[in-house]
Parts: sequence; C-alpha cells; structure tokens
Amino acid sequence: MKKTLLATAILFAAASTFAQTTTAVKEAGKATGEKALQGKENVQAAAASEPSKSAHKAKASQHKSSAAAHGTAASAAAKNIGK
Repeated sequence: MKKTLLATAILFAAASTFAQTTTAVKEAGKATGEKALQGKENVQAAAASEPSKSAHKAKASQHKSSAAAHGTAASAAAKNIGK
C-alpha cells in the first residue's frame, strides 16, 4: 500500500513539473517567434516608402509588445516549476 501511494505521489509530482515546464518552453518559443517577426517588419520598414513604412513600424511595435508579454509569461511559468 505504501509503495503504491509513494509511486502515485511521485507520478503526480512529475506530471505537474512536466506541465509547468511545457508552459515555460511554449511561451519562450512564442516570444522568440514574435522577436523574429519584429525584425522582419523593421527590415521591411527600412526598405519601404512612407505609406507602407508606417504600417510596418506599427506591426513591429505590436510584435515587440507581444514578445514582451510572452517573455513575462515564460518567466512567470519558469518560476513556478517545481512548486
């Protein structure tokens, strides 16, 4: 009985840690993707004329804020791993 209870507790802890790690990795990947999109929009803005340039700069700003939000979520998820 004790071995079964111990095995169940270990399994539960491992599953919980895996779920938290998965969230942290997923959010970090999203932040990296948004940073790449921000760079792409900045390059397009540098090569574009004025009407398109403003649109590309706005999109880059949006990607920057989205990347920051995902980075914050990844950091928070990383702090919760193992708790």
